[in-house]
Amino acid sequence: MVHYEKQYETTSINTGGRNGKSYLEDGTYSVNITPPGSKRDGANPEELFALGYSACFHAALQAVKDEEKVKNPSIVRHTVSYLHDPDNNLDIKLQVEIKVGIEGLNDEDAMDLVKKAHQICPYSRAIQNGHIDVSLKIVPYEE
Repeated sequence: MVHYEKQYETTSINTGGRNGKSYLEDGTYSVNITPPGSKRDGANPEELFALGYSACFHAALQAVKDEEKVKNPSIVRHTVSYLHDPDNNLDIKLQVEIKVGIEGLNDEDAMDLVKKAHQICPYSRAIQNGHIDVSLKIVPYEE
């Protein structure tokens, strides 16, 4: 079994669910949370997931490009869709489409790099095979 050493951790807090507020416990970031399609100022969880995943994926791609000595600039676009079973509103899932452009590379070479990035990106690994530790705990309510 692989032993992982913690490199970083952060704690986020949410009040109000999709009609509330999320913030980092250390006070460095706060955002109003809105349902998809809302006209209110803020972001929905799918938008925040897309932002985080695209940044993480692009960092993984950059690591692969560095390893392969590829200097070509790249751009990563993640489209996150929120899906539910119309017969069961509690059956909800996300779908992610990842589009990557790498300047000056043919499609085959670019796809090779993208597949390698997909294998090492922590978000991708969590989605692919549950490569994430999740624990559930009840704690006192505190704002």
